[in-house]
Amino acid sequence: MPYNSASDTLNPKKGHRLKDIPAHDPYVLVHKETNTYYMYTTGIPQLTDLERNGVLVYKSKDLIDWEGPYVVFEIPDGTWAHPQHGTWAPEVHHYHGKYYLFVTLHNQDSIIAEPPEVWKTTHLRGTSIAVSDSLEGPFELIKKDGPVPPREFMTLDGTLYVEDGKPWMVYCHEWIQVIDGTFEAISLKSDLSAADGEPLHLFKASDAPWLNAEIKPTVKPLNYVSDGCQLYRTKGGHLVMLWSSYSNGSYVQTIARSKSGKLAGPWEQLEPLVAGDSGHGMLFKTFEGDWMLILHQPFSTPESRAKIYEVEETEDSFKIVKPRVELHS
Repeated sequence: MPYNSASDTLNPKKGHRLKDIPAHDPYVLVHKETNTYYMYTTGIPQLTDLERNGVLVYKSKDLIDWEGPYVVFEIPDGTWAHPQHGTWAPEVHHYHGKYYLFVTLHNQDSIIAEPPEVWKTTHLRGTSIAVSDSLEGPFELIKKDGPVPPREFMTLDGTLYVEDGKPWMVYCHEWIQVIDGTFEAISLKSDLSAADGEPLHLFKASDAPWLNAEIKPTVKPLNYVSDGCQLYRTKGGHLVMLWSSYSNGSYVQTIARSKSGKLAGPWEQLEPLVAGDSGHGMLFKTFEGDWMLILHQPFSTPESRAKIYEVEETEDSFKIVKPRVELHS
């Protein structure tokens, strides 16, 4: 029962399965107090009764049956973002007693630069932060005059990472602007209201040796996509980052590890985790204590669906055990 009619969003239903839910950039928050999994994903007018882009959430007790969708955020008027231009990569973090929605917004009418000054037209894009007292929203934008990363940067997929008590936004710098997409971090004010420093370069997409190994001589430009960053610390104290790119023209879920154990790196690239046009994943631990990876496959919308993989945590990384077909088929 996909949510493709007005009644589906206005009247959330029980009994959804992941195979029925168009999902892009899925993010799961595990709420121990209510023994509930919350899955956040993009809500777009073309697939729902929403009049503007927003964020949806589904709820489940067992990762099999899902209830929803519930609308937790819609792009308001009077901000830097255009209500019809997209809500990408929504994720919700519990931080200092409140819930914070990180979501990438856009304004295609606000041009940063265009040819011949640059190779491709760039427009305003970046992650904003919204806050709520409830993980079910509604979420209200904190900074309304622009995204958190520098306004002249074309960025996406910002996530929250806290190191030594200091909050950071780690984000992707668009290959559209820099050709070789990068991962960067910018420190945040303690209330997450705005940036509190200058961007820090972490690594670039082409650092992955498997991406270089597949290059064949051609007249086509070498563009490297940086996408979907998420950070975790393993039981051995190692800092790793999930991220996505394209391998042989297909979306891929991969992972990197900081050699220093710190955000600043240097970062080393490990072998990809999942191929087959799959990516933008995040890790969560079930109520039974098992690690899971959720991502979307294929990349294209509205065909994309959330897929779940069982994951093993090692001392210094994570590795795929098996797809949990019974959860997503």
